Amino acid sequence: MTQERPFDLINKSIGQQVLIRLKNGTDIRGKVVSFDAHMNIVVESAEELEDGNLKAKLGTILLRGGNILFLSPV
Repeated sequence: MTQERPFDLINKSIGQQVLIRLKNGTDIRGKVVSFDAHMNIVVESAEELEDGNLKAKLGTILLRGGNILFLSPV
């Protein structure tokens, strides 16, 4: 089994739906468009979730890498 680097996993997520949890507990669902060396991530069709339910449609957003706890495929 080969071990992947964090950026490899994020790179595989480009164009895919993901769930991102932020440090403040907010969950964001959307499609990863791009990211940079600081793990800032651009997400399109982003939606804010509360208890798994849609709270707000956000459109295209930039998430600061320092605020991200995890990113998971949906």
